[in-house]
Amino acid sequence: MLLTDGEGTPIGLDVGSASPHEVNLIEDLVSQSQVDCPRQTRLLYDKAADSGPLRMRLSWHGIHLIAPYRKRTNGSQKRLSAGDQSHYSSRWKVERTFSWLKEYRRLGMRWEYHAHLFKGFWQLGCLFTILKNF
Repeated sequence: MLLTDGEGTPIGLDVGSASPHEVNLIEDLVSQSQVDCPRQTRLLYDKAADSGPLRMRLSWHGIHLIAPYRKRTNGSQKRLSAGDQSHYSSRWKVERTFSWLKEYRRLGMRWEYHAHLFKGFWQLGCLFTILKNF
């Protein structure tokens, strides 16, 4: 999982097992942020993060989760507010960062057995991406 700032620069990285759901890994990712910035008040994520308890836990830390709501089993679905929708439209910057990182062959598919080696290659890819953009 990768955490970026508003311009798409990687500021946090966490590698975990594939078994736990992403909702359980988001708080660890936010706590491992490499940049301590007081303006980190919004977290953009996809539909996988649509969880009421997660929204509550992040709000205790002063972070507003902006993620589209999933369709419920009864057919109802909430929509993002206009303000949240305008922020969510800048998610392309995060996707662009992922495409930059996928240019490195080792990051496109996990070839390493050990997680610390895989995380090391991701950190190296993030470093090259940061240096390439400055």
